[in-house]
Amino acid sequence: MSSSATLPHAAKTTKAPKAPKAPRPPKVVKARDASECQALIQLPNIGPAMVADFALLGILAPAQLREQDGFALYQRLCRLTEQRHDPCVLDTFIAAVDFMQGAPARPWWYYTPQRKIDHPDV
Repeated sequence: MSSSATLPHAAKTTKAPKAPKAPRPPKVVKARDASECQALIQLPNIGPAMVADFALLGILAPAQLREQDGFALYQRLCRLTEQRHDPCVLDTFIAAVDFMQGAPARPWWYYTPQRKIDHPDV
């Protein structure tokens, strides 16, 4: 067949309709201070995975964090899951506890230098 020959017209195929997109979850408004925080997801630095970690630890409301110790929470999580978690989880626990005890919202990595001094083995 020469290059100028045309191929028989193929039957038109129709594209399958696209599946509808799943609705996006509502945007979470983070609390500016502890008094505004009604749900764990409102805590600075906290997303769905950390909310699940808190639930595993029996922490279901932000107010429960006021009497906690971030390092103790981290140790319990490691024991319960039988694995060592990334140190940033500890930093995030410390940040959440500190926030609920009245500190301003800070990124979790703000706590990393002090964690390295206080808990060098983590």
